Amino acid sequence: MKQLQTVRQFLVMLGIALGMSLAQAQSFPDRTITLVVPNPPGGLVDTSARLLSEPLSRVVGQTVVVDNKPGASGNIAYQYVANAKPDGYTLLISYSGYHVGNPALMDKLPWDPVKDFSPVALLTVSTNVIAVHPSVPVNNLKEFIAYAKANPGKLNYASQGNGSVSHIGTEIFKQTTGVEMVHVPYKGSGAAIQDVLAGQVQVFISTPPSLMQHVQSGKLKGLAVTGKNRHPGMPNVPTTAEAGLPSFQLESWVALYAPAGTPAPVIAKLTDSVKKSLALPEVKERSDAAGVELRYLTPTAMDALLKKELPYWNKAIKSANITLD
Repeated sequence: MKQLQTVRQFLVMLGIALGMSLAQAQSFPDRTITLVVPNPPGGLVDTSARLLSEPLSRVVGQTVVVDNKPGASGNIAYQYVANAKPDGYTLLISYSGYHVGNPALMDKLPWDPVKDFSPVALLTVSTNVIAVHPSVPVNNLKEFIAYAKANPGKLNYASQGNGSVSHIGTEIFKQTTGVEMVHVPYKGSGAAIQDVLAGQVQVFISTPPSLMQHVQSGKLKGLAVTGKNRHPGMPNVPTTAEAGLPSFQLESWVALYAPAGTPAPVIAKLTDSVKKSLALPEVKERSDAAGVELRYLTPTAMDALLKKELPYWNKAIKSANITLD
C-alpha cells in the first residue's frame, strides 16, 4: 500500500513538472533572448550569430541580442552558458573548434561538451581558405608548399587562438605537407586579419567571412579552398584536391545550444523558430554575401554530429601534438 502511494506521489509530481514545462513553453519567449558568442566581433562565429539574431527576433516576437564573451579559448562563454538558468533565454553560439577541440586540448575543462548543453540546431558551416600575403613569392599551393619547405620556420601563420579550427587545421596542414611554420595566435579573426594584411604574419587558414573580401580585392592570395567544391565568392580559387592536396580538407560549423535541463518544449519551439529564420530569403542572401553556408540540423541530428566529431578531432589533435601552450 505504501509503495502504491509512493508511485502515485511520483506520478503527481511528474504531472506537475510536465504541466509547468508545457506552460513555460506556451508563454516562451516573453522577454529578451541572449545569444552568447565565444568570439569577438568578426569572423564565422560572430557572423553566424548576427545572421540569426534579427530574423529570429521577428519570428519569436521578442528582442534577440548578441553578447560577445571572448577569451580563454571560448571557455568563458561556454562556462557562462553552462551555468545559466535552463529556461531558453541564454543560448550559446557554439564553434566547432571549441566544442570538439577543447575537450582534447584541456585536461580540466570547466564544462562538458555533451552533459552541460542541449543542442538546438546547426546554423552554418564553412569551408576554409588557405591565404597568404602577396609578399610570399608563390602563385599556387604547390609553389607555396615548395617555398615553405625550402624556408623552414621563416613563415608565420595566424590563428584565431590556441585550439581554434584555424590552429588545429594549420597544424594538420603542416603535418600533411611536412612544412614548418611559426604559430602566432590571436584573440579572434579580426585581430589576426589585421596583421596578415599588414604582412607581419604571412599565412592564414580561415573561413571565408575573414578572408573572402581580401582575396577578391587582391590584398591576399587565395591558394586553395579546403572543401569539396569551389567557393562561389572565390570561383578562381581551386579546391585542395584541384591544387594537388586531396588529403587535406577542413570544415567549420556553428550551432546553437541551450544549457542542459532546458525543457524539451522550449527546445522544440526554439529549433522550429531557428528553422523558420534560416529559411527566409533575405537570410540566404546575407549568408551568401558573407561567404557562409546555411545548414539547419535538428537537435537529434546535431547531437549525432557532435558525438561523431568528438573522437575524430581528439585523434587529429593528439596525432598532431597540438597543445594550448
